[in-house]
Amino acid sequence: MFTKWTSILLLIQLNCYFSCGSCGKVLVWPMDYSHWMNLKTILDELVQRGHEVTVLTSSASVIVDPNKITTIKFEIYPTSFTKDELDIIFMKWLEKWTYELPRSTLWAYDSKMQKTYHEFSDTVQKLCEDAVLNKKLMKKLKESKFDLILGDAISPCTELLAELFNLPFIYSLLFTTGNRYETFCGGLPHPPSYVPVLLSELSDKMTFMERVTNMLYFLYFDFVFETFNKKKWDQFYSEVLGKPTTLCELMGKADVWLMRRYWDFDFPRPYLPTFQFVGGLHCKPAKPLPEEMEEFVQSSGEDGIVVFTLGSMVKSLPEEKTNMIASAIAKIPQKV
Repeated sequence: MFTKWTSILLLIQLNCYFSCGSCGKVLVWPMDYSHWMNLKTILDELVQRGHEVTVLTSSASVIVDPNKITTIKFEIYPTSFTKDELDIIFMKWLEKWTYELPRSTLWAYDSKMQKTYHEFSDTVQKLCEDAVLNKKLMKKLKESKFDLILGDAISPCTELLAELFNLPFIYSLLFTTGNRYETFCGGLPHPPSYVPVLLSELSDKMTFMERVTNMLYFLYFDFVFETFNKKKWDQFYSEVLGKPTTLCELMGKADVWLMRRYWDFDFPRPYLPTFQFVGGLHCKPAKPLPEEMEEFVQSSGEDGIVVFTLGSMVKSLPEEKTNMIASAIAKIPQKV
């Protein structure tokens, strides 16, 4: 059985395979925010082992900052978006997803998420379009003779670049809405009789009516994916490649899907050899606490402390939710 590092070795053991023991050249199509933080862990390891890493990013990227990283090369392409515009679009998507999404009914999900999700998808597609339709950029990348492309599956374009350059590619992914990319494009089995659809809030121990509900979720996400999201990408990819092509056809060619979670936290389900769990890659050895923090921890007494943390988009937290969290934390005896 593969360990979580086996998949990473598929990336880092490129040296000595290519010309005369030279290291490999990796092109990266990143996603912003915490997705970039996770992906950069892999990139740092590749660089440490002598591989050449080039990140293809837009001029409007929010936290992918070439000025703060000297070990990685950056290829920056112009886009019609500004940093503030991208930030607002991504924040709006996360806010709906995390804070406003009522999960009591399928229709409540539909009314809250559909418009925002499509706006997010259209934005990612426009970023991809700005890159692949830039003939000067594409010529430069092709002449660079990369050996591999690494990207985040939630932000399609990795597979199109791989097709254009005739290169193998690897995905990094936590999950997609309703597990659509993994299931319909990656071929991951998803028996709705005992595998709950993401966002359904069901477990693998379902009653008959819960299985019916799960099946409705499954069919709904299939319909939305095929009708609203995938259709646009299929058309775009076909125009770029000059032949009938689908998003799933290209995504299905991925050599490895690096799943950024732990298999034992998932419900039991069948997996494919191309799906490898790499949860915890971003974790690092603990460092001593700053003096003030250490004093705070030591003064916590028998009740101890609670560490509460939020992700890279913490500024999108609405005031109502902020007050709710603060109110709940105030009721516990631990220091926070």
